[in-house]
Amino acid sequence: MTDAPATADLIDRHGDELQSCEVQFRQYGGRSSFAGPIATVKCHEDNTLVKLLLTSPGEGRVLVVDGGGSLRTALVGDVIAGAAAKGGWAGVVVYGAVRDVDALRGLHLGVKALGSNPRRSAKAGAGSADEPVAFGGVVFRPGAWLYSDSDGIVVAERRL
Repeated sequence: MTDAPATADLIDRHGDELQSCEVQFRQYGGRSSFAGPIATVKCHEDNTLVKLLLTSPGEGRVLVVDGGGSLRTALVGDVIAGAAAKGGWAGVVVYGAVRDVDALRGLHLGVKALGSNPRRSAKAGAGSADEPVAFGGVVFRPGAWLYSDSDGIVVAERRL
């Protein structure tokens, strides 16, 4: 999906069907508006599973990474995000930190995160994928639809 409908318009039309994320994410990617079916990773300061997914074909999906809100290490940087953009991912939402923020702005990829940190993450392979994750008052389920723009993030159980 190239651009997402405005989240405010979606709320006005489908309010009861949507969850609205309360976390105030920062925009880092070159796409400020993006949408797609959700894929998930839950990890803490270890981006092995994030890299595994974002270097595989994205097929228009959005990866939601529950990094536990940690800002100690970055879970996504320019190399992984570049592979995601080339592989057809619509975006990535990181409940944690990213790095290489100047390079991220130049990628045709939606990237939202809590903040940035130049420190690399561990590579032990800890974490889980393709399971529901929750933060900001929203449960992000694999296969549900995420819509994101400058106003925020909303989630629907189906494509709207």
